[in-house]
Amino acid sequence: MKKLIDDPQDFVPQMLRGLALANPDTLRYVPEYNLIHRTDAPSDDRVTVIQGSGSGHEPAHVMTVGPGMLTAACPGDVFAAPPVEYVIETIKRLASAKGVLLIVNNYTGDRMAFEMAQELGIAEGIDVRILFVDDDVAVQDSLYTVGRRGVAGNFFVMKAVGAAAEAGAGLDELVRIGEKVNAATRTMGLALTACTPPAKGSPLFELEADKIEFGVGIHGEPGRERVEIGTASEMVTALVEAVVSDLGSVAGDRLALMINGLGGTPISELYLAYGIAHELLVGRDAAIERSYVGEYCTSLDMAGLSVTVVRLDDEISDLLAQPADIAIRVF
Repeated sequence: MKKLIDDPQDFVPQMLRGLALANPDTLRYVPEYNLIHRTDAPSDDRVTVIQGSGSGHEPAHVMTVGPGMLTAACPGDVFAAPPVEYVIETIKRLASAKGVLLIVNNYTGDRMAFEMAQELGIAEGIDVRILFVDDDVAVQDSLYTVGRRGVAGNFFVMKAVGAAAEAGAGLDELVRIGEKVNAATRTMGLALTACTPPAKGSPLFELEADKIEFGVGIHGEPGRERVEIGTASEMVTALVEAVVSDLGSVAGDRLALMINGLGGTPISELYLAYGIAHELLVGRDAAIERSYVGEYCTSLDMAGLSVTVVRLDDEISDLLAQPADIAIRVF
């Protein structure tokens, strides 16, 4: 394994330390709880919006903290949910008079940590709500979930909810918006190679040179099937077909289209994939109104990509168009 790494156990703290040092005016790091939060938070003028999961998916979620998106993020170790104490401490430190919204990708460990922290927060008199994201159409249940997984589509939920929070919307309104965006969002991905977690030092799973994992999860968990690698057009078409068949007919729809890299795919290949996906959707009489190409929700250094499609209306489109000031300039 060749990695820029010192001690694998210090991988996440070192990353978070570097993130805060690179953004001193906007981000603050609390090492005891792996906590990254806005320097101007909490504010009683807006709901506190918190996201968290295992690390290894960067830029999700610690690099999306800032005006217009998250108030704070408290990740766990690589591919591990944060401890309950991290989440409740984040809630207590950042609680606003307008309440706290927890955005949680639908994985069993994350659900347990955030649901327990929600109960503890409510017991202390804090108004805490949870919004679950489950945009992955690959499988109904996986090694990590009961129900669909939350993957790259969580960016659209964070962006819409964050924009509404910045404008002063209340907690009930944020939950409504988040549920609406989640319901309009579908994602499907594939892996060309496995990823290498720092603590393991070797690929997470074996993938033959001529095979891809179709419908792979962002922790490397199995997808729908392992199949022979095809051309870019064949593989992207299969992803688009899976997403659209679940979303339903897109004829006449306004859409957002995201091509998300999983950590090890060149940007040139992502744009190649975008062109294929764009033409397929336009061929179905859809209008691509918003486009996103890059790394949004990764799996360390996994080579592969995912396709996300969001059905837009005026409200969702307007929220996605609002400015955000975060560590990565992706929106």
